Amino acid sequence: MHKFNRDSFSLFLRNCLRLLPFLVYLFQFFASFDANNEKNAYICIKILNISFITMKRFLTYIPLLFLLLAIGQKANAQMLKFSDDVRNRTIRVGVMLPLHDVNGDGRRMVEYYRGILMACDSLKRLGISTDVYAWNLAEDSLVQHVLADSNAARCDLIYGPLYSKQVPELAKFVKKNDIKLVIPFSIDAPDVQVNENIFQVYQAPSELMALTVRRFCGWFKDYHPVIIDCGDSTSTKGAFTSALRTELDQRGIAYSITNLKQSSDESFRKAFDPNKKNVVVLNTGRSPELNATFGRLSALSTENPDMHIAMFGYTEWLMYVQHQLENFYQYNVYLPAPFYTNLFSSATERLQLKYRWNFHQDMMHSLPRFALTGFDHAYFFLQGLHQYGSDFDGAAGSFDYTPVQTPLKFERVGKGGYRNRAYMFIHYMPEHKVESVNY
Repeated sequence: MHKFNRDSFSLFLRNCLRLLPFLVYLFQFFASFDANNEKNAYICIKILNISFITMKRFLTYIPLLFLLLAIGQKANAQMLKFSDDVRNRTIRVGVMLPLHDVNGDGRRMVEYYRGILMACDSLKRLGISTDVYAWNLAEDSLVQHVLADSNAARCDLIYGPLYSKQVPELAKFVKKNDIKLVIPFSIDAPDVQVNENIFQVYQAPSELMALTVRRFCGWFKDYHPVIIDCGDSTSTKGAFTSALRTELDQRGIAYSITNLKQSSDESFRKAFDPNKKNVVVLNTGRSPELNATFGRLSALSTENPDMHIAMFGYTEWLMYVQHQLENFYQYNVYLPAPFYTNLFSSATERLQLKYRWNFHQDMMHSLPRFALTGFDHAYFFLQGLHQYGSDFDGAAGSFDYTPVQTPLKFERVGKGGYRNRAYMFIHYMPEHKVESVNY
């Protein structure tokens, strides 16, 4: 094998240059060759007597020539691989959601889509560029018609669908084309169990309830729980308080039960432990019963100023913040939630102004804010793809990003895809501060 060095390569080039005039002459000769011409016959003999030494030198460099060709091919393949790595090029984003103004689903998803666009715009300052393709995948749309678009298979990341019935076909498509699929809202997505390309953001209520019970018992292990029966026949919170009582019994944690409407003041007071911190749990999420509870707690606190009382509520109580903020502060209210919309934060205010400027209207008054949800989802995944490429798995601590509203933390589901496990307690503190306790 020839040892490659600069001198041998220069010698190789010189020998090639020596042969070049001969090869040109040879081409011209055969192009006008006439076998009956004596002059041509003489020249042919002369050609056959070409310098054997020069030809021999050329032939000795044929292995080196093949080596250079192989190196060139390998380098070219590496360059192609580098240029196709999502970390080194524009990220292609697909949005397959009902993007229309026909009903509430369409309007909410349009706002979510606009949040994605705002995130793409914000990421430019980090050097992350995107191409966004959007399809109106309505409830009655045929998924195969959307997937027939050639741009669909070019996507690195797709957000959608909204409806569970559309998940199976889209799941097959992303697995075939190695595309990451972010399902932001659909609850029923069994494909996540077997498809490693799927990221399911939304958490089913049953899973959240079980998680909340466990987190409650861990966080309030040194408190005395007081469960208040509010006598609300329409309540859907009975399943939670029942599961909570079962968990408390299993852990050997003592608790009290009292009645909001039927218990006397004395009986109500005895449900609380004067020597421990108390945490109140209602078996309803309704506003009237919450108001009545604050009334009874106020009377109890007036008579027992040293009694420590906190309250554990429900996610929908976030809708009551505007009217109950002072009570939330006074009674140390904790609210379990997979999101938190702090309308007074500078980041939220900035995005609301940007939304109004770009789309000439305000965000919908909903919890969560769909534009902020889209912003967080896009910022999280696009930054992850840019940093980790196709290996990005959405695990906690992958990079430094503080969500505006919706935290994300994915865990692997068996050998399949990933589910979001981000969860927090929103704590309204007596010091008129709000903290989020993340899990």
